[in-house]
Amino acid sequence: MAKTRIALEITEESVRAVEVSTGRTPAVVAAAEVPLPPGAARDSEVLDPDAVAVAVKQLWSRGGFRARRVVLAIASRRILVREHVAPAMKPEHLRQALPFQVQDLLPVPVAQAVLDFYPTLEHDGKIHGLLVAAVAETVETLIRTLAKARLKVDVVDLAPFGLARAAQKLAPTDCVAMVHLGDHTSCVVIVDAGVPRFVRIIPATLPTAVVRGRADAARAGAGDPSVPAPVRELALAGGTSGAADGAPSLDTPSVPTLRARASARAGSLDPVVAEMVARVHDTITFYDERPGTIRPVSGVFVSGAGFAASGMDAALGEAMRVPMLAVTAGELLPGPGAPSEGDLPLDLVPALGVLLREVPAWSRA
Repeated sequence: MAKTRIALEITEESVRAVEVSTGRTPAVVAAAEVPLPPGAARDSEVLDPDAVAVAVKQLWSRGGFRARRVVLAIASRRILVREHVAPAMKPEHLRQALPFQVQDLLPVPVAQAVLDFYPTLEHDGKIHGLLVAAVAETVETLIRTLAKARLKVDVVDLAPFGLARAAQKLAPTDCVAMVHLGDHTSCVVIVDAGVPRFVRIIPATLPTAVVRGRADAARAGAGDPSVPAPVRELALAGGTSGAADGAPSLDTPSVPTLRARASARAGSLDPVVAEMVARVHDTITFYDERPGTIRPVSGVFVSGAGFAASGMDAALGEAMRVPMLAVTAGELLPGPGAPSEGDLPLDLVPALGVLLREVPAWSRA
């Protein structure tokens, strides 16, 4: 039997996993999703370990997964991703020095954070890259919860980096934007020739099928659910939260953005969809026009259940100035276990992407 690798993701709405064979011809051999009870988790954060562990056990039974060791893909509004420059040094020395270099940049004490650094360029005695910082307690709770389900976490990886690896397969020499539209958390990753240059994590509840279904159930059972309060982004990578002098600002609406919001006011587009289109468009524009950008984005790949939300496809396509293409797990890596129905094929792209570095034959293909 061929060996396999599994990527797992925990979101507010569900737990999902995908299994890939690691032989000479990699393929998706299994994929499944199990819904979570309300309040059990937030994106990549466990609130009720017992409920999540039960759901993961059901997931393994439903999906028929063979292995018990997993790569955990995480994406959360509480994960900090930003550009960082450090003196050139050996990787092991950089890991030791990183906590002292970034302690003033973190929202929590460095002893309470899990740090990672993704190098993108070495120039003039400096290493440029992306700093990733997550709250250690959050990651530890995820690992303990999966242990309750008899799973061992081998690697914890950032879901946006999975999108970057997917871009490396889809457009290995181009500068493209990978846009993942989740139920509650979305992200935009700019990837140039396979190297992630910019990450923006966007918290927003989109009118996906599962979100609408839960809202309908809540209305039927206990009156209208309360409307969630707006949440500001806590992570902006490739720069700071404000624009540099002379650079465009993410808070300044452009013409396509204004058109989308006008359509929403006219009743032809859900305001939440219009706002997400605006954020995606303005993020790409910000990257294209900021100082230091080598070349602009030439194409956009979109995944996630939010892309199937009513009006999202047309509105996003109209707002983009470059070609746009939806991507599913089966298109990224075919196989007998690749899902083909519902939102799961769109939702699994980041988790499947994190497996790229775990499956050497796929990486070389």
